[in-house]
Amino acid sequence: MIELDRLLSSLKGYVPKLENRDHYFEAAVFIPIVETIEGPTLLFQVRSSELEWQPGEICFPGGKIEKTDASPAAAALRETQEELGLCPEDLELYGELDYFVSPLGLIIHPVIGKILHPEKIVPCPGEVAEVFTVPLTWFAKTEPQRGKIEVATRPGQEFPFELVPPSYKKDWRNRPGYEVQFYPYDQWVIWGLTARILEGFLEKTGLKIRSGNKT
Repeated sequence: MIELDRLLSSLKGYVPKLENRDHYFEAAVFIPIVETIEGPTLLFQVRSSELEWQPGEICFPGGKIEKTDASPAAAALRETQEELGLCPEDLELYGELDYFVSPLGLIIHPVIGKILHPEKIVPCPGEVAEVFTVPLTWFAKTEPQRGKIEVATRPGQEFPFELVPPSYKKDWRNRPGYEVQFYPYDQWVIWGLTARILEGFLEKTGLKIRSGNKT
């Protein structure tokens, strides 16, 4: 016989977490502020054409969170040092933003900080083709172009249709999609997850109000 009290006692004090978290690719990115004579800017990097995943894309410094990293922030700082050839004393950490869970199986932890000595930047040739900066004032006054990614699912070949109602569709079913932002700047286009992370930063710092919240 099942002892209900004993069964439920095992749940006391349990801290909820994201189920199947091990199935996600978890990464951290560093949103680097660089101060210039003209004012604060954000630094972006162009991924090397030698990379297999997203060569030539615009992104923030960052990468996979390793088991040896003490926290997402530690991972972001480590990756930034490796990709830009910087030392720990060249970076200053401010804090963290809300993390993103992507429909594509990614969890991204953005952290904010400053590059104290940008003159020391030496991009890692195998990972970073070049870096560039964009003034924060440009983002504050620029609305991105917007598009939408559509998402659909369908049951696999081994799906047990005999166990579900007959009305269950066997072909593709549209699911809620998601918006994609595009920021064309000079010869570069900042878009995708990088633009989404950027928008979160602009909203949290009050530089921009989400369009749906404007009065």
